[in-house]
Amino acid sequence: MTTTTPAPTVTVLEVIEQMADRLDAAGLTFFDGYGQGTTNAFDEAAWLVLWKLDLELDDLESVENRPVAPEEQAQVAGLVDQRIRTRKPAAYLTNEAWLMGVPFYVDERVIIPRSLIAELLDDGRIDDWLSEETHRVLDLCTGNGSLAVLAAMAYPDVVVDAADISPDALAVARINVDRHQLAERITLIESDGLAACPGPYDLILCNPPYVNAVSMTALPAEFKAEPGLALAGGADGMDFIRGLFLTIAAQMNENAVLVLEIGNERGNFERAFPHLEPLWFETSAGPDQVLLLTREQLA
Repeated sequence: MTTTTPAPTVTVLEVIEQMADRLDAAGLTFFDGYGQGTTNAFDEAAWLVLWKLDLELDDLESVENRPVAPEEQAQVAGLVDQRIRTRKPAAYLTNEAWLMGVPFYVDERVIIPRSLIAELLDDGRIDDWLSEETHRVLDLCTGNGSLAVLAAMAYPDVVVDAADISPDALAVARINVDRHQLAERITLIESDGLAACPGPYDLILCNPPYVNAVSMTALPAEFKAEPGLALAGGADGMDFIRGLFLTIAAQMNENAVLVLEIGNERGNFERAFPHLEPLWFETSAGPDQVLLLTREQLA
């Protein structure tokens, strides 16, 4: 009589560890592909595995010992192979990205939401510059609408204009505004900078295209998969910001503030605007990527 030895049980955690090893072996590093929602191979693998198995993305502990059937392992391996082969960001493969614990729909029409401004909305560090008179907020360069949604969630008494030059991006933003049932408080506006924004505003949030020309040429494949329109900021990364500063004060109420993200371009910002002395916020990426300016400074 022949007995068949059952295949060893493989758990969710073990599959994640195996997939993380494959990502590492493929040579993906933080700059080369993470940083679009995750920061290391394990987190990237966890995201892909949990998503493919239709498990909660933020509750690995409760499912880490769940057995994974051979056919499920094959499906996960196929998704990770696609991630490695195409260098397409995981968020585009899953059509989902999370920011401050909030899920957002994404596809190739928008950059993957990762703005550090979200941290400030989440922990309330902007609040000291706001008041009971803060009613109108603008999310300029809204992309998929994530900052507009987070601002509306953080400040239940405000209305938000979410503006972008890209009709495609606004179509994605519409999905997210509707998904979070905020259509009555968030208005989407197609606008080249501030041109079509009605104003005046009490708070302006802006995560503009700011990547300088040299850095654009060195971007890895994952970042080049994102719309260049939302990334490229000209020779020194300051083109959009220069144009913004020409007219922004007229779109701000007396006590309004601008919260602006500039990534790794602080040196270029200070060379372009040496007369400005912004407040710099400490974020998970350091103390020199997000700044605040008052209307008085911008006038």
